[in-house]
Amino acid sequence: MVKSLAEQIADAADRPGPDLAAPAFLVARIEYPRLDPSPYLDRLDDMGDAAFHFVAKDPGHDAPLAARIDAVNRFLFGELGFTGNREQYDDPRNSCLNEVMDRKKGIPITMALIYIEVARRAGLRAEGVNFPGHFLTRILRDLRTDDRDDGLIVDPFHGGAILNEADCRQLLNRFMGEDAAFEPALLARATRRQVLVRMLLNLKRLYVRMHSFPQARATTDALLALQPTSLADLRDRGLLAYHMNDFSHALRDLEEYLKLARLSEQDEDERKETEKVWEHVKTLRRRVAQLN
Repeated sequence: MVKSLAEQIADAADRPGPDLAAPAFLVARIEYPRLDPSPYLDRLDDMGDAAFHFVAKDPGHDAPLAARIDAVNRFLFGELGFTGNREQYDDPRNSCLNEVMDRKKGIPITMALIYIEVARRAGLRAEGVNFPGHFLTRILRDLRTDDRDDGLIVDPFHGGAILNEADCRQLLNRFMGEDAAFEPALLARATRRQVLVRMLLNLKRLYVRMHSFPQARATTDALLALQPTSLADLRDRGLLAYHMNDFSHALRDLEEYLKLARLSEQDEDERKETEKVWEHVKTLRRRVAQLN
């Protein structure tokens, strides 16, 4: 039995190993259903090999970590010309790894994925950091260490800049407001599942804004496969089905949402949202009855 794209993405989230690229190309298939990731994975290998020799030549793999990061930066941003796409930040192509590799432009999370995959192939220990508002990367000093304090935070969207704690506090305030409290837990390693959820949430927001409802629905299917208890995604999938005149599926999702929402604690805004959904459900029941 052939698995759906959403199921494939959920399966990829739990695979062993550090690979982020292959699951990210599955996400890109929402926009490019016929995408073959093989040539892109081969290109990543070639980029990693070139970066490995770049680091080995200058400054050398035994050099201080900042010097090795600088070598990766010079290769990726100087030699290859990758850059954060500030001018077209909300272009969905920025969230599709194939387009990021072809255009050499992306948003923080996809720039970080390229950086992590190239740095890892170049012999550095790299991981994602699910920082609020702006995805980051950590490069660890040693391939064998699990000490997250023994590493440096890098911002691939801004040319691989190395950030200290003050920089991270400033970044948090810029995206989350002056009252946002910084804590070290915000710099925890991002799991593959968290990376995929964040990529999908970015795409879902853009597709909804563009009224690209089939893609938004496919994105929401994948989000629910990754986080089945998400009431917001269940509600949104039902509303997207409603917009697409798929009334039976819309009714199924929205009735399930109402049942679960009423069992949970809700604030005033959530209660208002539930009442709106209830009005949609009443309309849907009439329409489904007419179809029968």
